[in-house]
Amino acid sequence: MKEYKPFKSGKVREVYDIGDSIIMVATDRISAFDHILKNKITEKGAILTQMSKFWFDLTKDIVPNHMESVDNHDMPEFFQQKQFIGNSMKCKKLTMIPMECIVRGYITGSGWTGYQTDGKICGISLPQGLQESQKLPEPLFTPSTKAELGEHDENVSFETGAAILEKTFPGKGREYASKIRDYTLALYKKCADYALHRGIIIADTKFEFGLDENGNIILGDEMLTPDSSRFWPLDGYTPGKSQPSYDKQFVRDWLKVHPDSDYLLPQEIIDKTIEKYKEAYELLCGKKWRV
Repeated sequence: MKEYKPFKSGKVREVYDIGDSIIMVATDRISAFDHILKNKITEKGAILTQMSKFWFDLTKDIVPNHMESVDNHDMPEFFQQKQFIGNSMKCKKLTMIPMECIVRGYITGSGWTGYQTDGKICGISLPQGLQESQKLPEPLFTPSTKAELGEHDENVSFETGAAILEKTFPGKGREYASKIRDYTLALYKKCADYALHRGIIIADTKFEFGLDENGNIILGDEMLTPDSSRFWPLDGYTPGKSQPSYDKQFVRDWLKVHPDSDYLLPQEIIDKTIEKYKEAYELLCGKKWRV
């Protein structure tokens, strides 16, 4: 059996090159505030992978995506070992566009903090009198730079983002920035509407895009998982306060209250977190979770 080693290891994912394709493996690691926590969240990687598959299938009419298969039998024998079952995705190779495409449908998190300071989110002026967790008049595209592991991503304006892309893709910066903005908003609107009918509010999320060998823009990375999004229960939603959450905001909130935790979670928080992930999967995908 040929063994493979990841050529890229991120906060949560490890990426393997198998020649014509790559294998993205979502581990059970969890990160918050740009730090990898010391605990692992059992089955989390498989939930992230299968949820991404669900969304990729739902949105391929809007933009093509990089997913080729989540069936381990479509992968080299090395990835048919137990630790890769359910949490691995065979994907097209892409030249990634160096920008995180963040879309905000509700005012929360750093957006709420910024709004309280100067009435803006990432430099975008908003009406006065908005409440925490209120739905925004229109979803906002607020891109950020892609930071190296351990560094902080930086929010940038659309114009700055286009200029950054121009350096990487001369003559194409504004075109690519415009296209990924439009794709981001279209994806969010379709998926947020779907989720609402399943009892979940998608408050915000992020997407990443790349280019295939023909220069076409392709949706990559993960999609609308509890790691990349804020999911709130529709039942009991009330603007004017923070909302209960199906995502890792649950972990962030605990860490804020325990600043001396050294990024080590108690078992109780681990158990509650994985239950939140499973519940979100079952509500959104409409079926019971099993690996």
